[in-house]
Amino acid sequence: MPASPEQTGARASTRAEGDLLVVSLGGAWSLEGRTPRWDSVAGCGRPKAVRLETDGVTQWDTSLVVFLGEALRWCSSLGVPCDATALPPKMHALSAQFEAAMQTCGHEDHSRSFVVEVGLATRSVMDNVRDLLNFVGEFWIDMIRVVRGRAGLRWNDCLNEMQRCGAMALPIVSLISFLVGVTLAYSGAIVLKRFGGEIWVADLIGVAMTREMGALMAAITLSGRTGAAFAAEIGTMKANEEIDALSTLGISPIRFLVLPRVLALGLMMPLLAMYANCLGVLGGMAVSYATLDIPPTAYWVEMLTIVDTQDFLVGVIKSIAFGLIVGLSGCLRGLQAERNASGVGKAATSAVVTAILLIIVADAVFAVLFHAIGL
Repeated sequence: MPASPEQTGARASTRAEGDLLVVSLGGAWSLEGRTPRWDSVAGCGRPKAVRLETDGVTQWDTSLVVFLGEALRWCSSLGVPCDATALPPKMHALSAQFEAAMQTCGHEDHSRSFVVEVGLATRSVMDNVRDLLNFVGEFWIDMIRVVRGRAGLRWNDCLNEMQRCGAMALPIVSLISFLVGVTLAYSGAIVLKRFGGEIWVADLIGVAMTREMGALMAAITLSGRTGAAFAAEIGTMKANEEIDALSTLGISPIRFLVLPRVLALGLMMPLLAMYANCLGVLGGMAVSYATLDIPPTAYWVEMLTIVDTQDFLVGVIKSIAFGLIVGLSGCLRGLQAERNASGVGKAATSAVVTAILLIIVADAVFAVLFHAIGL
């Protein structure tokens, strides 16, 4: 006769041997069938010790691992010793992996007070600021060594990075800058039409693009395109232990990886900003000619009456600073990335967010500074 379901299904029985609770497991343990729960097996008592026996188990899968995990956590919470030496070695290994996964994916502890949360958040911010300052300091020291000729720099890598973040970025910078000029022209025309000053659209576009929007939009575009690429590349190298290999060979990762990228971006960003200025002016000129009936020559002459060398210089200074910010942010987040694929993705995202945040802060600082010195 075939065995009944009660005989073949998962079973868990207990017996007391003095102060020792012996839990005997038997049958076939499968996720598709009904399996006992530890709460119903252990009951409400508190033994002095627990021993697990699996001699009667004929078949098992992760359902038994879950049951054993519940038993171990229950014993740990009550401070009761649990004797699991009778378990097969493979079951021990799976139980340990299960416990590690539960701890990693556990729920966040919300029992901490608001003051503690604020303190931990403040400490995290201070740690990030400290890491940023240390990284900038190391970069500056290596930069001085390169200028003095005391440290070698791979100029071929720098030239390759200049091509990647300069010439290859022209299409996206062209599109965004032209559309920014078009948007500013339409927005300015709405107000200026009320006063009959449509020609002043040229002044608005010229000043806005040369002082602010050209460098700002080029920097934001490069932060999403190049900064994220820097973080992903260096993060992948860290995951593959290539950066550890450089350090073992006595090669500075900052001088070998960071300097060529940051220098390339710092040199190419002013050129991209000037190119963005030209495309923004062309976008405003196209809108002025198509909707406001302003000839291109009149538009150009009017723009030259308001835009001078100081406006151009302000945009160049900002673009250099923005380029250094984007390069340093991408490289820093790449060096801080975790050694897995998820860490590389997080590093790329964090590089973009950090770069844009620092760009906006730097732009505000420049606005106050230039106003104070009269630029």
